[in-house]
Amino acid sequence: MDAAIVGTGPNGLAAAVTLARAGLRVELHEAAESFGGGLRGEAYFDSDVRHDVCSAVHPMAAASPFFREFDLTARGVELLAPDIEYAHPLDDGRAGLAHSGLDAACEGLGPDGPRWRRIMEPLVEHSAGLVEFFMSGQRSVPGDLAAPLLLAARLLPRRLTGGFREDVAPALLTGVAAHAVGRLPTLTSDSVALLLGHLAHGSGWPLPRGGSERIAQVMADDIRAHGGTIHTGSPVTGLGQLGHARAVLLDTTPTRLLDLADGRLPAGYARQLGRFRYGPGAAKADFLVSEPIPWTCPEVGRAGTVHLGGTREAIARQENLTVRGTPTDEPFVLVVDPAATDPGRARPGKRPVWAYAHVPNGDRRDAVELVTSRIERYAPGFRDTVLAARGTAAGDYETYNPNYAGGDIGAGAMTLYQSVARPVPRLDPWRTPLPGVYLCSASTPPGPGVHGMCGHLAARSALRHTFGIRRAPSLRPTTTTAPA
Repeated sequence: MDAAIVGTGPNGLAAAVTLARAGLRVELHEAAESFGGGLRGEAYFDSDVRHDVCSAVHPMAAASPFFREFDLTARGVELLAPDIEYAHPLDDGRAGLAHSGLDAACEGLGPDGPRWRRIMEPLVEHSAGLVEFFMSGQRSVPGDLAAPLLLAARLLPRRLTGGFREDVAPALLTGVAAHAVGRLPTLTSDSVALLLGHLAHGSGWPLPRGGSERIAQVMADDIRAHGGTIHTGSPVTGLGQLGHARAVLLDTTPTRLLDLADGRLPAGYARQLGRFRYGPGAAKADFLVSEPIPWTCPEVGRAGTVHLGGTREAIARQENLTVRGTPTDEPFVLVVDPAATDPGRARPGKRPVWAYAHVPNGDRRDAVELVTSRIERYAPGFRDTVLAARGTAAGDYETYNPNYAGGDIGAGAMTLYQSVARPVPRLDPWRTPLPGVYLCSASTPPGPGVHGMCGHLAARSALRHTFGIRRAPSLRPTTTTAPA
């Protein structure tokens, strides 16, 4: 066997696609009974209604160099664009609305529209270069040198959300910054706001028709079409189990690497891994509801993603308390009503709602009431539409997916240092000191998100260092992998 991969989340699958496309024999091992990691789906309450277990909306899948070449659309995955990419309601019934069209978004922001345009329009024009800069893990010279300069110009002189006249635009942008799941504001959170924020006016924040599991399915199809094998219900407890493989790629956290290596790692490298830090947790809530969410501002119901947290100041206060490990009853919450964008996800009188709250790492509170009360604040009557609900506490998320340490769905805190030095400060952070052993999870650059680049870049490293293959394989669909 040429390569063994542990874990079948989007990065493990991306690594396998890359290696199998290079002509290598690949085996994947997944401890769970189904593959996909954060791309899995379940019918929690009704056999006709599927829920996204982890990720639901995919701005990075639409923009990622890996997925753009892999071409999800050509493989039958339809990425559906919401009418409004994301929305941010406030207590008085107003809401910030990030329309996909920049003109419409600026018009809706009134006197702050011109400043929104000055921030976003140059980034949209240089979007490919900006995405390349982020997705390379900042380890190559960008093809568009203007992109990082435009980014720096928006980060260094003053806080990104300063200079607006009213409170809607700062709240709208801070809701995006909160996707960094850490202290606010920071250079890292502002960078996330600019990256994800400008994508709303470019490639978008789409939802895959039928749910996130469709992405995992076509990746698995491609792996199998090129000779790869996926083993589910196949836990790996030590690297010794995979001794038959020339290369081992681990879609795991650094903590898990320490366990699997069983003392074989050099002491210095092991100490560095031991210093790797995890961020706040996500408390997940899934609902089966009888009707669309009754938002006070009806236009919020057209959005693919809704951020709940109030003003810029309120979000920052809550996120900073969460980072310090202080639980509150008013956490930042993300909500998705998939059927608002993909009506096929609903059935008569039944539709899924996806949500999670940012909470301290390891928090044991059930998410259902925590999230319900936050939605109810901006959508009175939501509670009455709930037919069934289930919650997963942050401290229990790790049971579902070991990469979510304490509920950290980003597989590592996105501090400024750890955003580039993941998991250790190395030019090739995917390669470990053990010959032929590589890390390919979101604990490596470029970090969290369904973009596949951590796995793809780790596979490229393995191709160079273990197999002497320097030319990257084509990821484009072939007649054997394209949909019928």
